[in-house]
This record gives sequence, C-alpha cells and structure tokens, in this order.
Amino acid sequence: MRGGLSRATGGMAQRGRLGCELVVPLRWVGSDPDEEADLAAYLDRVARWCDVTVVDGSPEPTAAARRAGWPKAVRVLQPDARWAGANGKVSGALTGIEASRHPVAVIADDDVRYGYAELAAVVRALRVADLVVPQNVPTRWPWWVWWESGRMLLNRAVAVDWPGTMGCRREVVMAAGGWSPDVLFENLEMARTVEAAGGLVVHRPDILVPRRPPSLGHFLHQRLRQAYEDAASPARWVLGLATLPAFLVVGRQARFAGAAVAIVVAEAGRRRSGGRRAFPAWAPLAAPLWALERGVFSWVALGARLRGGVTYHGRRLSVAAHSTRALRRQLEGPSSRPAG
Repeated sequence: MRGGLSRATGGMAQRGRLGCELVVPLRWVGSDPDEEADLAAYLDRVARWCDVTVVDGSPEPTAAARRAGWPKAVRVLQPDARWAGANGKVSGALTGIEASRHPVAVIADDDVRYGYAELAAVVRALRVADLVVPQNVPTRWPWWVWWESGRMLLNRAVAVDWPGTMGCRREVVMAAGGWSPDVLFENLEMARTVEAAGGLVVHRPDILVPRRPPSLGHFLHQRLRQAYEDAASPARWVLGLATLPAFLVVGRQARFAGAAVAIVVAEAGRRRSGGRRAFPAWAPLAAPLWALERGVFSWVALGARLRGGVTYHGRRLSVAAHSTRALRRQLEGPSSRPAG
C-alpha cells in the first residue's frame, strides 16, 4: 500500500490533462433542477482535466429534456442494448467503458465529486493495476451519514469499503466480456470478474474521493439492499445473522463490551491510510448502532432471499454477486459473460 493521499498526489505543480475517461452512468426517474445543475457544473469542471461521458438511461421524456442542458464538453450516450440487464447502472458503465477514448476509464456515480488530485491518483495507480478501488468520504454529516460511517470505518479496518467509483483498464474489462448486469452488488461483481480474468485489483483507501450524502429517504431505502449484498460473502452473511441473536442472549456487560470492541475497530479504520483527514473523531461511535442495524436487516434479507431476492428498480434480483471461482468457470467456458 502506498502512502497517504498527500504523498500520492504531492508535488503536482501543474494540472496536465489526464489520459482517462470519466464515465457517469445515470438513471433519474424524476427531475430535480438543483441536482441537475450541480452535476452539470461539476462535470463541466472535470471536463477541463479529462474526457467525460455521461451514459443517460433515464426514461423519456426526462432524458430528452436534459440532453440540451449538458455542458458542451460532456459527451452524452444512451445505454447500449447489448449490455442490458436488471441493473441499469452496470449497463451504463459498460457502455461508457466500451466507448472510452482512452485505455483507462474511471466509473463514478452521479453523487461522486472528484477533485483533480484524487482523479490523478487513480489514473496513476492504473499504470500498474487493472482495477483501482478508492475510498468515498462524505461531503456533509447529517445524522444518517454519521450512522453509515460505522459501516465505512469497520470496513476500512478489516475489509473493503466499496465506493461509488472505481478505475479500470478498458482492455481487461472488455476481454472479460464485461461483468454481469443481473446482480445487486455490481462493484464486487466487477472486481471479482477482473480477478477471475487474471487482472490485478488494487485497493487504495488512501485516495479519499468526496461523495455527496444521500437523502434520508434514499438512506432508509438502502438498508435492506445493503444487507442483502452480504449474501455475496458467506462470512459476513453469517456474522450479520449471528449479531441479533447474540445481542438478545448475552447480558448487559457483554453488550457494552461488544460495543466497545466495535468502536475500537472503527477507530482503527479511521486511523488507517489517512482516514482522520476525512472522518471526525466522533464517527466511530456509530459502529455499534450500525452493527446492530445490520444484524436486524440480515434476517430481513434472509427472508427476501427465500422469496427469490430483492426488488431493484422494479425487477427482482436474487444474486448479490457471483464468486470468483464461478466467474472463472464462466470465463473458461464458451461464453465470456457471466449469467445472472
């Protein structure tokens, strides 16, 4: 692991144009003028640093009404039907990667806000890696973002906190035939597909990329979906299911001890790779609350799995993500594209 972000991007006196494509998959059902204006202004700024492509899969007439308002430097595409699937974000990402004008593409959700230094750090890391996974950090701290920071910090300490952005080498993704658009946990599916294809995946928790927080309604809507994603990792799945029974069975002292351990582990995540620059000192206090919430929703997710999956944009998805072993078998078979 390389040093902190200041070392990864330090000494950059001039901002040369970056040889990458920023790909933003978009699917907005409604229209929010303020949100659209904010995204357009951000992309206009990023277009000074690199080429930018928006893949707008929003339903008509929303998409048509928005096309005229994009900055002139931003290329706007529609999702290619060849990549169609239940997860529209994947379809948009693959369309943008395939159409990239550079061998390197950075995929980012519409709420991610790259600065030049963070974008340059991802591009530099892709000189040796095939997929780079940075760290998203909140731009604001309403209470639900503090609550969610428990997940971020625990993941930083012991695993990976999957962000809403990743950088990849176009040829590796295309050689693998893309990744399945019929899974819920698209980031993990992408990383496992690159690994299954023999690519190098590098996690960079020191590259701290700002991300606008979701609305309270969107945060609440994500509770079940995020718990269901744990089904892609059996150890996390079992741990989540065990949390609630353990909380109900053990005594008060054991509960306090468990909460203290969660806070200590979260603090270790905050101190990792320069995280103290982005996470306040009180953020680890959310770890026990988030862990208990995940324990509750793990059982709700289990019920959804027994019913055939969770609903995502009107379609039911049963697979959180395929295992790397299953993806290797798929890539070695007659078809290079994983089945949903």
